[in-house]
Amino acid sequence: MTAVLVIEDDDRIRLALLLALEEEGYTAYGAGTAEEGLRRQRETPADNVLIDLMLPGIDGFECIRQLRRDDDVPIVVVSARDDTHDIVAALEAGADDYLVKPVAVKELSARLRALRRRGRSTAVPAQVFGDLEISPEAGEVRRAGRPVAVTRTEFRLLCELAEHAGRVLSRQQLLRRVWGYDTGDERLVDVHVGRLRQKIEPDPTKPRHLVTLRGLGYKLQR
Repeated sequence: MTAVLVIEDDDRIRLALLLALEEEGYTAYGAGTAEEGLRRQRETPADNVLIDLMLPGIDGFECIRQLRRDDDVPIVVVSARDDTHDIVAALEAGADDYLVKPVAVKELSARLRALRRRGRSTAVPAQVFGDLEISPEAGEVRRAGRPVAVTRTEFRLLCELAEHAGRVLSRQQLLRRVWGYDTGDERLVDVHVGRLRQKIEPDPTKPRHLVTLRGLGYKLQR
């Protein structure tokens, strides 16, 4: 059974989320602070983590960063903060998705299912783009022979672009193929592309492989 860790300091909201997730068939457990959540994830790793941004002590942004140091668990931010800066900052910290409170349980469950489907891809054999090697079957990315640490979502995005190497994929196409959404916030794509460039491009400001076609989308080129 899929386990979900809910890091939320409001007792009523945390309890409501836990009960709703259990009704959807998840094993759910909670933490009232980032510190407690980080400890629980180290001791009993969950399959998904939900994080509020406004937490006492360590805030949600730092909690995401600390989780990302050694864990590729799918992370969904569930927050009342809907400012563009906050959304982008949370995604840049390493979150996979962002939902604004109040959250519809069915939508949250659908997002979690989509996140868990983003494991290894075996659709294409290993491909080389200059010094960048993508091995979908092995679940590995290497640059100049050295492993590159990427999250599940970053890896799935890279594999999708590699499968269509040289072809432009629109943001909506990538949202559908990588996130599983018919419609959604295109900032999810832009921020994850930016994070990937930091990891795979010699000069992220002048990308050689993961390029933008203004007004069209992105493509991966050799």
